[in-house]
Amino acid sequence: MNPEYAIEVHDVKKKFRIFYDKGNDLKDRILFRNRNHYEDRWVLKGISFRVRKGEAIGLIGHNGCGKSTTLKLLTKILYPDSGTIEMTGRVSSLIELGAGFHPDMTGRENIYTNASIFGLTKKEIDKRLQEIINFSELEDFIDNPVRTYSSGMYMRLAFSVAINVDANILLIDEILAVGDANFQKKCFDKLREIKAHGTTIVIVSHALGQIEQICETSYWIENGLIKQSGTPKTVHDNYLKSMEIKRTEQLEKQHEQEQNQEIKNSASVIQKLPDFCEKTAIRMGTQEIIFTDVQLRNLQNQKQYIFDTQEKIKIFLQYKSNKTNLKGNFGYGIFREDGLHCYGTNIMIETGECIPIREQGELEIIFQNHLLPARYFLDIAVHSHDGVIFDDIRQVVSFVISSDKQDIGVCRLESNFSWR
Repeated sequence: MNPEYAIEVHDVKKKFRIFYDKGNDLKDRILFRNRNHYEDRWVLKGISFRVRKGEAIGLIGHNGCGKSTTLKLLTKILYPDSGTIEMTGRVSSLIELGAGFHPDMTGRENIYTNASIFGLTKKEIDKRLQEIINFSELEDFIDNPVRTYSSGMYMRLAFSVAINVDANILLIDEILAVGDANFQKKCFDKLREIKAHGTTIVIVSHALGQIEQICETSYWIENGLIKQSGTPKTVHDNYLKSMEIKRTEQLEKQHEQEQNQEIKNSASVIQKLPDFCEKTAIRMGTQEIIFTDVQLRNLQNQKQYIFDTQEKIKIFLQYKSNKTNLKGNFGYGIFREDGLHCYGTNIMIETGECIPIREQGELEIIFQNHLLPARYFLDIAVHSHDGVIFDDIRQVVSFVISSDKQDIGVCRLESNFSWR
């Protein structure tokens, strides 16, 4: 193995045997042998990558693509059917937090048990014990049985053990959302700290922004193969575009199937969302004014759902009302996929007044987009001047932002550099 690298994965393949109707006991298996139908499903079809010592990489891809399987192969929870994996140094994994915890043992006792699983001696654990307890912020509960802990306390203790074992290689699988916001930040800062001290890190996550802040390289896994690798921003941009295209195609297919299907229960009281809404949309309001269409468009007035950073975006709205003596305060909000509220405004904020409502009307809102690559949701609403909600649709449509820039964060700020 090359001494520059901490991890070398070469042409690794892994399959799982999936039984369709397997007998539950020996009698069933003998008497009903024909039921034992199975399929060999190849999760990994030959992946290869190398990670330098002190480097951090991210593994991304949709659910079931093989990310977590790859991580379990690295931890030796699973073994490949073919190919080789070579690693150097002590390995700590944050895959299933708390694996090995005993509910009837205290937090302190479980620290010793769990840390020993990671390869620490009692002397090494003694040295780190207070640091682990302090990091977990569970000083008042450390001598209570773990079964009395809340789920958040349990996860914090497990994370604190795994992160403080001075590992050469740290493997992380979707567990950065531990505890409250302050504790999450502390965990993230700790990851940066141990990376600065030379720990090699492999992260599996759907939180692309977190990978971009820590990792030098991202690997996009699709259908058991590495589809693309490179700078996280570039790989993530292409991944988001691909996911949005697939999602749009699936929605169009589903919509076509729904149109062809006859409505069998015409007496249903459940209000069906209109076709322009996402399936996850939530609608509320008095319905004195209702939206009849919502679209995102480019400046050529073409419907579009993938935009570049700094590209202008047009929100096109159609509405109708049975009352013409109303005035409406139209507004919109933008939320990132993880729930971050990015922006919101309305006509009252921009002009100081509501607009007269017609029997049928249209509205166009054009904004200069400074958002950085991610998937976003659009909320739209129309209220009265005193806040009565006429129509309010949350997550009405989603869209993706892409960029060829390498800046990070939520939005792009225009920056001018000067020097002497």
